[in-house]
Amino acid sequence: MGNAMGSKKAKVMKIDGETFKLKTPARANDVVKDYPGHVLLDSHAVKHFGPRAKPLEPHHELRPKKIYFLVELPKVQPEPLARRVRSSGIRGMNAKDRLDFLMLSKRSVSDLTMVKHGPGPDDNGAGPTRVRMRLPKAQLERLMEESHDGSEVAEKIISLYMGNNATAVDGGATADAGKEVQNHKPRRVCLFNLMVLIVFFLL
Repeated sequence: MGNAMGSKKAKVMKIDGETFKLKTPARANDVVKDYPGHVLLDSHAVKHFGPRAKPLEPHHELRPKKIYFLVELPKVQPEPLARRVRSSGIRGMNAKDRLDFLMLSKRSVSDLTMVKHGPGPDDNGAGPTRVRMRLPKAQLERLMEESHDGSEVAEKIISLYMGNNATAVDGGATADAGKEVQNHKPRRVCLFNLMVLIVFFLL
């Protein structure tokens, strides 16, 4: 009896991973009316069209046993369709590492900013030093395929920088010798990319 009842419900997933079920028949407006500024996306549309997936109309009837995404659309120009990440390099990752991987795969050239803090005000006026590292797309993809998670990719990029910090190479790392990496922060992933990632690994 419980299975029969469950088969008549549609599943709705929020951006934070929280899910809830809605008894059918129901319409898209039955969901978004309680979430101002949000829209409902069909999971299959997100899988096939990515950022170009169109929000469901308020009168769209929800189907049983289907998954829908409840998202708040950003107030920016839509980005090009995200390229799907190769599955060979993402097995065994947790959700956070998969997000980092998706972020890295969308960039044709990766910029890594590293900062070295000077020892003090008496160091000949030397303050924080900013270094930019650039990697070609092909080299970045190879690093991702050879790594198990996003953290390992970052470590390999930093190691590459440390090994080439005295030489300027076309399409590679450019830096002054002796600079020590203190921190590095990944960029925030796009909202639509998050939804694409969820549907790739949950459906």
